[in-house]
Amino acid sequence: MTDFSRRDLGKALGAACAATAFGAPAAAQVLKCTDLSFPNGFKWGTATAAYQIEGAVREDGRGPTNWDLFSHTPGKTFNGDTGDVADDSYHRYAEDTQLLKNLGVQTYRMSLAWSRIFPEGRGQPNPRGVDHYKRVIDNLLENGIEPYVTMFHWDLPAALPGGWQNRDTAHAFADYAGYMAGQISDRVKNIMTVNEIRCFTDLGHLVGIHAPGLKLPPAEVNQVRHHGTLAHGLGVQAIRASAKPGTQVGIADNTTFYVPVIETPEHIAAAKKATRELNAMFLTAIMEGRYIDEYLNQQGANAPKVQDGDMKAIASPLDFLALNIYAPEWVRADDSAKGYATIPHIASSPHMASPWLIVGPEVAYWGVRQVSELWKPKVLYISENGASADDPVHDGRIDDADRVMYLRNYITSFRRAVAEGYPLKGYFLWSLMDNFEWADGYSKRFGIHYVDFKTQKRTPKLSAAWYKEVIRRNAVV
Repeated sequence: MTDFSRRDLGKALGAACAATAFGAPAAAQVLKCTDLSFPNGFKWGTATAAYQIEGAVREDGRGPTNWDLFSHTPGKTFNGDTGDVADDSYHRYAEDTQLLKNLGVQTYRMSLAWSRIFPEGRGQPNPRGVDHYKRVIDNLLENGIEPYVTMFHWDLPAALPGGWQNRDTAHAFADYAGYMAGQISDRVKNIMTVNEIRCFTDLGHLVGIHAPGLKLPPAEVNQVRHHGTLAHGLGVQAIRASAKPGTQVGIADNTTFYVPVIETPEHIAAAKKATRELNAMFLTAIMEGRYIDEYLNQQGANAPKVQDGDMKAIASPLDFLALNIYAPEWVRADDSAKGYATIPHIASSPHMASPWLIVGPEVAYWGVRQVSELWKPKVLYISENGASADDPVHDGRIDDADRVMYLRNYITSFRRAVAEGYPLKGYFLWSLMDNFEWADGYSKRFGIHYVDFKTQKRTPKLSAAWYKEVIRRNAVV
């Protein structure tokens, strides 16, 4: 047994039974199939985003964003919903901190609204916006909660000419990120550059269902993607240049993970290859510092135009990698030139209240494993994982057993990855509370606290009680 690493032992035991005496010598480990504990020091948290919870869109010098314009355009969001008020967390952040404290979380992932800091996207900073976030951060720290800050979560200052179609926006982002890192890194030790490049590029510029609502041709979409990844890379450099020593820098990426249909060597290899190739324009480029040949050959004349130094910036070393993991894609090995075939979702594929949220807990394990094996990050976090549910209220209670089912199964799969020795160090549940769900408006609820959007009353759901017990025990329950 002394020749085996913890990962060797965990893999040998498989999904059903894993080593659970974390930190003990391999020979002393006790095998308990029913023990689903996490190692000491594992960080539990929740996550939110500024535009989805803050409201107060015209207060204290905040400038308009692409989402203000998009949500106020008729027909773009469910029921014409906007983020004008949302959860009013701009005014109620201290109340929301108490929700966090009651859960017992150690961490909280929040984002900053770029247009509160630079109303025009660049230029002179707005001190009222800076001071607001300093108060929010101080309030979290006073309550024993460590903030993890995301610099950009989709709400782009509307004044920036051309938005993400303009390369200059990447440089504007870096200026903003560097400035704010200098302002908050005396108390914030973990900073993420951007959230989900695939969403703010593709959903907004290819599919057109998110701001700014465009459907661009392939070459222009690829250039927008490049500007998004470049913003991340330049942001990493700017944060490192301006932040206090010891600040940890990463990204929150919604990598599309391809899960093997059967755990056999050929299907596992096919899924891993698919994950690398089909994320070529995003995480693969960031982690490898180039656009791989498979992507460039496929795109041909539509490939992005890359300037000198771009890929070096995009590949700026990261202290951690954070993953937003929700729904799987499935892959099988085949004898095609690619060596794999994706399996489409069908009508009977199980899903949560959001039709896109296909339920496949195994993606939690495979996402962590594939990223670890492909790119060997030092530290991994799950920056988002959660579920939409219908959440009916009965006698003041919200018994969201379906969400508990979803979370229990996914966290069990994350625990499998931890047991096998992959460097997963923390988990941020999406979301602390119901909020503005982008184009779905207020029709889809992801929170573990129910929000009555008329009164702004927050009510813990069954899932909040469940998650609190998970945190208390440091184990799946």
